[in-house]
Amino acid sequence: MTVVTRFAPSPTGSLHVGNVRTALHNWLWARKHGGRFLLRIDDTDLERSKEEYVEGIRADLAWLGLDVDGEERQSARFALYEGEFEKLKAAGRVYACYETPEELEIRRKVLLSRGLPPVYERKPEGAPVPEGVAPHWRFRLDHDAAIEWTDMVRGPQHFEPKTMSDPVVRRADGSWLYLLPSVIDDIAMGISHVVRGEDHVSNTAAQIQMFDALGARPPQFAHEALLVGTEGKLSKRLGSLGMERLREEGIEPIALVALLARLGTSDPVEPVTDAVPLIESIDFARFGRAPARFDEAELALLNQKILHHTPHAAVADRLPAAIGEARWNAIRPNLATVAEAAEWVAVFDGPFAPPPVEDADRAVLAAAAAAAPGIDWAGDPWHALTGAAKEATGAKGRALFLPLRRALTARDHGPDMAELLPLIDKGEAVARLAAAGGS
Repeated sequence: MTVVTRFAPSPTGSLHVGNVRTALHNWLWARKHGGRFLLRIDDTDLERSKEEYVEGIRADLAWLGLDVDGEERQSARFALYEGEFEKLKAAGRVYACYETPEELEIRRKVLLSRGLPPVYERKPEGAPVPEGVAPHWRFRLDHDAAIEWTDMVRGPQHFEPKTMSDPVVRRADGSWLYLLPSVIDDIAMGISHVVRGEDHVSNTAAQIQMFDALGARPPQFAHEALLVGTEGKLSKRLGSLGMERLREEGIEPIALVALLARLGTSDPVEPVTDAVPLIESIDFARFGRAPARFDEAELALLNQKILHHTPHAAVADRLPAAIGEARWNAIRPNLATVAEAAEWVAVFDGPFAPPPVEDADRAVLAAAAAAAPGIDWAGDPWHALTGAAKEATGAKGRALFLPLRRALTARDHGPDMAELLPLIDKGEAVARLAAAGGS
């Protein structure tokens, strides 16, 4: 069997980390099994769907490295839905209903007041049809066929259709709701695995009977525990954790991929620099049932760890020309984002604003300034410099190293000076030491 998965967003807003996680797991599963990952734009809501969101979805997937093997749009498939709908109508599996929302709400309250589940009550055969009222359409569940499947995350699932309302599949204005077109598309697109959030479990129960009614075998299902943030469930309408914001904050796409791939599983989150180990390790049997918590602080820390192992070639097109491979390798352990590399250009090449010099540090700086012109910069200038200053003043430890770091970089912390100093022009370094040492 060829594995075919799909990601089916509605273009009514921007993607957030919750549905990106769904897309990622579908992509990882397809890539692990040498299959296909398809994008289906669920744009049946023609009023709310916007082309700008379609373009944004494509751009976000591309930024994340989730390459797509094909794309479909539901708005171009209405003729297919119409044909399959007519088959179901002829078979008696969809039927017309005429209740208003207000009537349904009243009946729901009556049932609840009697201690009964608010399940839709079918009208008897031959019930009068109101004149001048366009019907909406429901799918007729088979009450005699228990619904069962083995979920790849949740294990065995069982639903009694008698306890379920026949779902509405088409509105009175002829527009489609989610359930039936999704099944028709999954059949036509050859979808083998549907990976989505656990909020779709009850939808799946109804859809399994739709697959059967259309003469198709249902795909395998994996319903993941929902992703939550520090303040509750995530919402694409809030946009608080959208891809644009994360990009602006300097988050690397592989950092987000590495975190979302493992959240909710028993596998550790690791600072990988490509998706290969994530593809190899995905296993829905290792996904838990508890909600997975998305923490932006954890993402930021993971981003730093990944940058510390990222080669220059992977980021060269986003770095200032002055930051070559050697300089990148020296500063990357001290970066939280790639953009911070630009702050180090002045450290290497100037212009340089020397920090104030404390009186206690002047002797060390003067000794270093005197020794610096005679040091071979092609060798190990840092240890030669500190050795000369130590011998001249007797200073050691922080009293020796911190004044020199400040004079040379204007910073209290930073990369290993033994690696950094040879990357600063000797003349520039000598001038900085001379200015700090008062010569």
